[in-house]
Amino acid sequence: MTITSRASLLDLSERPRRLRRTPALRAFLREAHLAPSHLILPLFVHDGEGREFIRSMPGVSRLSVGELLREAEAASNLGVTSIALFPRVPDERKDKRGTEATNPNGLFQRAIRELKREFPHIAVVTDIALDPYSTDGHDGLLSDAGEILNDETVELLARIAVSQAQAGADVVAPSDMMDGRIGAIRAALDDAGFQHVAIMAYSTKYASGYYGPFRDALDSAPRGGDKKTYQMDPLGSYREALRESRLDVEQGADFLMVKPALAYLDVLRVVRDAFDLPVVAYNVSGEYAMVKAAALAGYVDERKVVLETLGGMRRAGADGILTYHALDAARWLKEEGL
Repeated sequence: MTITSRASLLDLSERPRRLRRTPALRAFLREAHLAPSHLILPLFVHDGEGREFIRSMPGVSRLSVGELLREAEAASNLGVTSIALFPRVPDERKDKRGTEATNPNGLFQRAIRELKREFPHIAVVTDIALDPYSTDGHDGLLSDAGEILNDETVELLARIAVSQAQAGADVVAPSDMMDGRIGAIRAALDDAGFQHVAIMAYSTKYASGYYGPFRDALDSAPRGGDKKTYQMDPLGSYREALRESRLDVEQGADFLMVKPALAYLDVLRVVRDAFDLPVVAYNVSGEYAMVKAAALAGYVDERKVVLETLGGMRRAGADGILTYHALDAARWLKEEGL
């Protein structure tokens, strides 16, 4: 039955649905905007041929340098012009001190040079940590007693940053969580004439269970112990996140990061409100894998869930998002005219 009598209408002074009535109204009032330029595409490079499928990350592969360039071209064509690089170092190149990390002719340095030569307009973000290069699988150097050596590690991280800058990195991204590394890296870059190279600090990085697929991709899981003495406790306080961020700001960081993103959107908002530096969220491998698995099983609409998730990270305060969904998301955004 259709009700037409005005006497039956509710006496409402406000009707919020008026502003959701049409696509134009919804778009006009949208506070969080998501565009391909907000996305940073993480890519894994290896020293072999072609692509190596990563079982725990459907749709993601380790790439040869040649395949890396093809993926970069696809990203650029979709409007994704920032790429974060991670190396899968051959086992024979690993040792306890991560010597390969500063090899000027190593895989990572070669990949950076080729990427910048072919696509100078792409912003190349490079990872700084020892776990891809270390036989121990930790982000720092280990003592004979199995303890992470903070200050000795920081000295090495600064040399790694200069090596990556020499290869052409636009942004170096220390992911190690050692105390004092941002200041040491800034000083080393400046002393070497790389004042223009920015630092994206993994300032709020948790000892999370969401990193498993990433460690599969790089074969970088710890060979013993865990990372809880340097990565943050998942139930830690906002004070700890703010303190870590403040220290990185004071030492010369150009970006702050919250990692992982999805379970820590509240932390992202707190950091965003407290500092005026750009804040980046890392939509990590475990978050990606969960969506992919659910989508492949037919439980969710991948397109809707991915765009909703990335939009939520933007709404929480992320200026940029590292995400393995970047190419798909950019394609969907273009198709939707967003």
